[in-house]
Amino acid sequence: MTAKDCILGRRSIRKFKADAVSHELLSEIVETASYAPSWKHTQITRYIAVEGALKDRIARECTTMYPPNGDIIAAAPVLMAVTIIKNRSGYERDGSFSTPRGDGWQMYDAGIASQCLCLAAYEKGLGSVILGLFDQSAAESLLELPEDRELVALIPVGYPDETPAVPRRKPVEELLSYQS
Repeated sequence: MTAKDCILGRRSIRKFKADAVSHELLSEIVETASYAPSWKHTQITRYIAVEGALKDRIARECTTMYPPNGDIIAAAPVLMAVTIIKNRSGYERDGSFSTPRGDGWQMYDAGIASQCLCLAAYEKGLGSVILGLFDQSAAESLLELPEDRELVALIPVGYPDETPAVPRRKPVEELLSYQS
């Protein structure tokens, strides 16, 4: 499968088969995703594979702002919590910001890493969807994150039980401009 095949073929999956995802397969996917680029090679993204009762608690207790996300998490065999190490990406060694974007680079790095994780999962036959609507504070508490970490996304992962259609895309002429 080429990179183009992955990009064109991957869809957000919200329905999963009950089949478990092996820890070995999750390790392979994270190993692939670890090659995502990051600010000054800081590699701040960390993943927590959440299963069983804790996954179900997150689905129940952390998605009241948008209950369909709780249903998606509950149906997936595993939930990947995407976390970052705070105060590294976008910073200089003395603690000052490198650019006017401040700590915004950490979300950029986490986004790249999340997409790499989803593409690596797709290549291995798994589906995923990146969720951003959840109670971050409650989920961080349930996950017992240390003070230097922040939860940025939840990604349910499993074997797809749906084949979503390709959504319409904007034409290249609308997306690309040239300047000289």
